[in-house]
This record gives sequence, structure tokens and C-alpha cells, in this order.
Amino acid sequence: MTAAVPVSALALAGRSLRISSRRPDALIAALMLPVMLMLIFVYFFGGAIDTGTEYVTYVVPGAMLLCAGFGAASTAVSVAEDMTNGVIDRFRSLDIGGIPILAGHVAASVVRNLLSTTLVLAVALAIGFRPQAGPAAFLAAAGLLLTYITAISWLAAALGLLARTPEAAGGFTFLMMFLPYPSSAFVPIDTMPGWLHGFADHQPLTPVIESLRALLLAQPAGDAPWVALTWCAGITAGAMALSVALFRGRTR
Repeated sequence: MTAAVPVSALALAGRSLRISSRRPDALIAALMLPVMLMLIFVYFFGGAIDTGTEYVTYVVPGAMLLCAGFGAASTAVSVAEDMTNGVIDRFRSLDIGGIPILAGHVAASVVRNLLSTTLVLAVALAIGFRPQAGPAAFLAAAGLLLTYITAISWLAAALGLLARTPEAAGGFTFLMMFLPYPSSAFVPIDTMPGWLHGFADHQPLTPVIESLRALLLAQPAGDAPWVALTWCAGITAGAMALSVALFRGRTR
């Protein structure tokens, strides 16, 4: 049974990816909206924002996390749809448990988000982003991004189980899409109102963004990567436990 879990999860991940391919409108929106937002920030607002460097260089890490947030929102909706359309009963009749079902959604989310963040990075390179990272730093940045995507994908799965309808699931994911804004993603934190500094400095996305920025630009990262990994590990562990508990509660 243990050996069957990864096999079932991979099969269900393939199912989720096939479903995504049959919804080109939603897929295109999830891919293009973060790119459009990045272009808006760079070309509409970038000239008015002093970050001490080229604005496109500053904004790319935050744009990638914003992209991952949009992708995770679709995962929450997919989980909620499965919980309401009767397919879970079919899976359970095939002796497929909750863990592979949820892991399949998360694996598909990771694949979709890696593709979308790669697109964002490609567009950023086309408009002037020039990373300075060597191979080791680039791999470290990719590993951190993968860890973050996995964490928010599990969180999205938990929100999809918490919601009673796909529409509600989409609303629940608003926080994930909002969090990049009160962080160092688009403007330096010291330019924000003083009452916002504490939250912006200590919310989970800020150390992830600062770590990615430092790694990609070959700058000192300090302890930001360890703080970022701690946040990601905590979110993943908590979201996995919550997802399993919610799934069991809804399928009794």
C-alpha cells in the first residue's frame, strides 16, 4: 500500500494536468496575468520607484511569487471541484486514499507553477533582467522557489477542502495572491507607512523574496534563506496535516 501511494499520486497528477490542458482560458489567464502585472509595474510605475537598481531587476522575484500564487489558486478550485462532483467516491471505490489524491493535485500544481514562473523569468530576461548568479546560486534559487511553490500548493489544497464550493475556494485564495504586495516584492519596505513595517518585515514572503533577489543577483543573503526555508517547511507541514484531517472529515 505504501509503494502504491506515489504511483497513485503520479497518475492523479497526470489527470489534473490533463484537466488543465482542457481549460485553455483558465491556463492562459494564470500564465499571462502575472506577466502583464510585471510589465505594468516595470513600464508604468518603475520610473517613479527608487529601488537603487534597475526596477526590472528588483521586481522579478516578487513577480515569480505572485505568479505562483495565481497558480495555487487554481489548485484550490480543482480540489473543491473534486470534493463536490462525486469523483472522490469513485476514487475511494478504487481503494485510492486521501493522501495520493491530494498529492496528485499538489504535484500538478508544482508542474504548472514551474512552467508559469519560467515564463515570467523568460519575459523578464527579454525586457532587461540580467541575473548575476553562478550555477550553484542559480540552483539554490530554483530549489528555494520549488520549496515555496510546494508549500503554497499544499496550502491551496487545504483551502480547497475548507471551502464548500469551487467559487468559495477561489475567494479563500485571495490572501495568497495579496501577500506579495505588503512585502519587499515591488517597493522597498522602508518606503511603506511605519505601521506596516512590522508585518512586511516578518511575513513569510519577504524572506523568500529577499533570498531569491540575493541569490539571483549574487548579493549577500544573510540568514534570509534559512528564515525562508523555515517558513516554507512550517507551511508545508501544517497544510499537509490540515489537508489530511479535512479530507477525512469530509469523506466519513
